[in-house]
Amino acid sequence: MKEYDVIVIGSGGGAQISSSAFELGKTVAVIEKGKLGGTCLNRGCIPSKMLIPANVASLIRSSDKLGLSVAISSIDLPGIITRINRTTNQESNELKKWHNRPHARLKFYQGSAVFVSNKVISVNGQRITGKKIYLATGASPFTPPIPGLDQTPYWTSTEALRAEKAPKKLMVIGGGYIACELGYAFSALGSEVHWLVRDAALLTREDQTVSQEFTKIFSGRERVLFKVDIIKVEYRHGLFFIHLKSNLSSRPGEKHIISGDALLVATGVSPNTAELGLENTSIKTTKRGFIAVNSRLETNVKDVFAFGDCVGNYLFRHSVNFEGEFLFKSHFIKKNKKPIKYPPMPHAVFTNPEIGSVGKTELELSEKKIPYVVGFALYQNSGMGQARLSREGFVKLLFHQKTRKLLGAHILGEEASNMIHQLVYAITFKATVDNLLEMIYIHPALTEIVRNAARNALDSF
Repeated sequence: MKEYDVIVIGSGGGAQISSSAFELGKTVAVIEKGKLGGTCLNRGCIPSKMLIPANVASLIRSSDKLGLSVAISSIDLPGIITRINRTTNQESNELKKWHNRPHARLKFYQGSAVFVSNKVISVNGQRITGKKIYLATGASPFTPPIPGLDQTPYWTSTEALRAEKAPKKLMVIGGGYIACELGYAFSALGSEVHWLVRDAALLTREDQTVSQEFTKIFSGRERVLFKVDIIKVEYRHGLFFIHLKSNLSSRPGEKHIISGDALLVATGVSPNTAELGLENTSIKTTKRGFIAVNSRLETNVKDVFAFGDCVGNYLFRHSVNFEGEFLFKSHFIKKNKKPIKYPPMPHAVFTNPEIGSVGKTELELSEKKIPYVVGFALYQNSGMGQARLSREGFVKLLFHQKTRKLLGAHILGEEASNMIHQLVYAITFKATVDNLLEMIYIHPALTEIVRNAARNALDSF
């Protein structure tokens, strides 16, 4: 049985370990059953953000407010999707080409990894073991148990990002960030899109003010049905028929059917752990199937570690990169037993309007009984907001009432994913409201809205 210094299962975030360990001279085995590069490259953040023509289309359609008369003559969605797939396939194939080169210290196994015992893995009929084993198997779209759904050619994010043509009428089940991002892209690129949402709002995990305002703006532009249950799904003659039941107080129990030629199911993710053979080991999982780890990302089997989406601490590529770097440095550079210490973890939602967020929400502070002060400023009350004729958008800052430190920051509006970074820095290095106001802000720039929100908070201390 072949023994390696390092075995890594998963080629997405797992590359943080495998490539670095290889560079250090370790013998490394990489196991991947799908395309190299993982979720982010092949069916996640990279291809979904390459749908940026949707943002351009939205900008063109709203250009009349700036005195411009511009029209979109045509949209080549197949061409856009072809470009996306060509780019991601090329990068994935380059990774595969490198992994398949004859390396004395690296072996690539294209196949499924199955544990046969705590430290022994079967792959392609071979059994291998490693001094250290890292699980970075990621997650896949979750499919809810809706009657009839599994008998239809529905999309998850994977299929949506490889669509060969634009649907005339796309129905989206879900109200989270994947549902909003992908549904918005197809809507902006010419499809009629209907969202079917179980809750009374969109993006309910965001700060309450953000979720409420986003829901108001987004549902004012798009077709969103709130508080509906999906009874069953049928597929006949190229059309989906979705049977709905309303939970609205004005129409309780009312049933109706909506049909369209495409259906996207975006209701969360499930960890890729079911086929690992963990039942043959002492490795524990949570009720939802995520691998249980401690504060050092250790499973309860010695020298077997897990990180990224299969652990579920955070479901972002930047978080798995951070975890991978932590493990590599702890095991191969400084070799310490210190627990992982996550800095403030930011995220963005690439819709229209855009969202950028980091730190605590107002609800979290209230539940923990942490005294806080809110600083709030609208885009339209800034120099750049006036120049752009911004009709929506805000910056919301949450400060500790006693220490004055910034605890949370939430932005809804243009360039939110860029603007949030100065506030990521501020929370990371424990900046106060006074520190934010000591800075000089370029005038007129959108970042002045951050200053305005900080100024607004001063009145409440």
